[in-house]
Amino acid sequence: MKVKILAALSGVALLVHQYMIWHYAPVAQSGPVQKIFYMHLPCSWWALVSFFVVFVSSLLYLFRRDPAYDRVAGAAAELGVLFATLSLVTGSVWARAEWGHWWVWDPKLTTALIMWYVYAGYLVLRSTPMGRDRKALVCAVLGIVAFLDVPLVFFAAKLWGSAHPDGLARQGSGMEPRMWHTVFAGLVAFGFMWGALLLTRAGQLGRMARLEAMLVWDDEE
Repeated sequence: MKVKILAALSGVALLVHQYMIWHYAPVAQSGPVQKIFYMHLPCSWWALVSFFVVFVSSLLYLFRRDPAYDRVAGAAAELGVLFATLSLVTGSVWARAEWGHWWVWDPKLTTALIMWYVYAGYLVLRSTPMGRDRKALVCAVLGIVAFLDVPLVFFAAKLWGSAHPDGLARQGSGMEPRMWHTVFAGLVAFGFMWGALLLTRAGQLGRMARLEAMLVWDDEE
């Protein structure tokens, strides 16, 4: 029921967000290409939220050894890599229009790419043949260590300087109220979608685990 409610809310919210992007938010000085920002920012933020969930779930697994936390960590990592990929792609398109380059090796973008590779490696580790408990333990440790890069991505512009804006405050400097409304509508819409996808994927992983346990039990019989 929760998934259905979140899915319905996300569908409506995403439609409203698209309307606000193209018909409510004014066109910026850089032209219509700036509107990709309203997709880029929610992808970036929910990618970071996903990796934070991986971190918290990994800690909880280490303390409680409950496989449910391992499944939540796995589901959140998949969503994080998906949203981080969308963030990098939309950011590259926007950068090509704004800066004339698809990619600039500045601190924020470099740490974001490193973060993507680390969590992509985490997903590869989760797919390797290994004992379930041992794999969950190793993934939990990696899920905690990998999170060290997330604050670096968030504060990279402030720490080392960057062509990329320094967080939401500077991205929003000079923004009109209707632009702000569209930004927060996007964060809410993507949040509903993220919640629906997380619950769905965690549920799938739970059913897969039960099915594997049944198959092992049948083999032992």
